[in-house]
Amino acid sequence: MSANPDIQATIERLRGEFPILREQVNGRPLVYLDNAATTQKPEAVLRVMDHYYREMNSNVHRAAHELSGRATEAFEQARQTVADFLNAQRHEILWTRGTTESINLVAQCYGREQLREGDEILITAMEHHSNIVPWQFACERTGATLRVVPLLDNGSVDLAAFEELLNERTRIVALTHVSNALGSVNPVADMVHKAKDAGAVTLVDGAQAVAHFGVDVQKLGCDFYAFSGHKVFGPTGMGVLYGREALLEQMPPYQGGGEMIETVSFERSTWAELPFKFEAGTPNTAGAIGLGAALDWLTNQDRKTLAAHEADVLGYATERARATEGLRIIGDAPMKTSVLSFLLDGAHPGDVGTLLDQQGVAVRTGHHCCMPLMERYGIPGTVRAAFSVYNTRDEVDALFDGIEKVKTFL
Repeated sequence: MSANPDIQATIERLRGEFPILREQVNGRPLVYLDNAATTQKPEAVLRVMDHYYREMNSNVHRAAHELSGRATEAFEQARQTVADFLNAQRHEILWTRGTTESINLVAQCYGREQLREGDEILITAMEHHSNIVPWQFACERTGATLRVVPLLDNGSVDLAAFEELLNERTRIVALTHVSNALGSVNPVADMVHKAKDAGAVTLVDGAQAVAHFGVDVQKLGCDFYAFSGHKVFGPTGMGVLYGREALLEQMPPYQGGGEMIETVSFERSTWAELPFKFEAGTPNTAGAIGLGAALDWLTNQDRKTLAAHEADVLGYATERARATEGLRIIGDAPMKTSVLSFLLDGAHPGDVGTLLDQQGVAVRTGHHCCMPLMERYGIPGTVRAAFSVYNTRDEVDALFDGIEKVKTFL
């Protein structure tokens, strides 16, 4: 399970909190290695969402009755939990449907309002489509130009090129904290510092970061930080956008409707204060409460122990991969989180994934919403094994036993 007996005991206890890990797939124990796509949920999250629907289901804010009061209190407490988790102020935390919507919100409400022809937006070559396409939309509507920082062969961002591309025309720098396809960890604090020295506003896609290590937006110095609940042991359809108060105040609303207004007449409307100005319509109350419970659960763990365990599992998997004939690792940056992306000689990633699934091993295959990144490596996609806190060395062995069987099949 782990090279360290104390960590092994911790992980065995922790695995017991995730009911789905007891599932059988194709007659075999589930080995779930698709955590970069979505993480599984502990009992603490499942219980609190069930409790909401059973005992306080109601719309939040404004109502005079008891159920609404309970729901509103839990809903806003979850927002405070997120604020504490990121070291932000409560009114700087906006609820969204996920990282994708969070980035679109910034691209529309800040980008389209502030960008002009000749301005530049700087992203990296490892970005997820959700941190590419919204900026392309913004460029099409404003005349700004999208610039891309290249990668080194090992999957690290080219920092020398980043500094060269920064200039007086750079208005926005949007970069991922951790690559979903490679696991590469960007030196975000340093990059944000350099971007701000150049006068740029900064957005960080933290979807792949928050489950693996602590994030302090004050230390990072970023203007916006986005992440998704389902990648940090919370529910799907729930996301967060942290925005610096001064910028959120100057941005127009993202959508119109209920909740986000102060007054409405047929002649004009005025907007509610932060954060409600950006939260039109009935919110995903259960999702917010579930996300708050997920962050509480994670915060209550010994995160140093979990990080050491994840590093051990990734290191062990990397050793096994390097010793496997015909296997090529894609992305081997010196700073990585728990992602092993690879190809098998002569095998299509989709076929590898299907055959592994027959053995109970769940991995992700394809371009991982990173088509430009795959083009940079000249490949159609990869097989991606993405580890989380509940994965073990035994599961890594199951993965590579499966790979050896795949090689005989193909």
